Amino acid sequence: MNYTKGEVLLAEATMNQMRNSIYHLARFMEKNGKSDITERLRGMGRNMAKTFVKYWRPTDIITVSNIKDVINTIYQKIVNSAVQIDINENNNVITIKDKNCALCKYHYEDINVAGCEILLGLVSEIISLINKQSNDITSIYLEPYKVEESKAYGNLLCIQEFHYKVGGR
Repeated sequence: MNYTKGEVLLAEATMNQMRNSIYHLARFMEKNGKSDITERLRGMGRNMAKTFVKYWRPTDIITVSNIKDVINTIYQKIVNSAVQIDINENNNVITIKDKNCALCKYHYEDINVAGCEILLGLVSEIISLINKQSNDITSIYLEPYKVEESKAYGNLLCIQEFHYKVGGR
């Protein structure tokens, strides 16, 4: 079935097909000598974010006070996942724990990258694009840091980490 860009948010995509294609793509890239697979997956997420914000945004400004709600909304709306979010204000680190990561459902012995790398790019770019337009000095910007744990690696959940900065890029 073909969807217009505006209909994508209303459509229920087959997550299994998307998840499987991520790992087929990772295997293909590795087989063909690509060493920057993590960055390429994050780039895919950033590109997806650029399309999403044209049609949907969870709010008009994102600050430390509403970042948890915004991230929860993004995960719920885009990958239908409920996440636990911890903010370490001493280190400017946001940690997201996802027990049911839609992109990392299975352990893959032959894969050295987690599908949720896409989410690091997606979430950070959505937030950056929204706040770039707001120009508010209290706005927050995320930088993808790492996937600490992943079901794709055989862990029980996915743990994603971001570094954040307040007031500018």
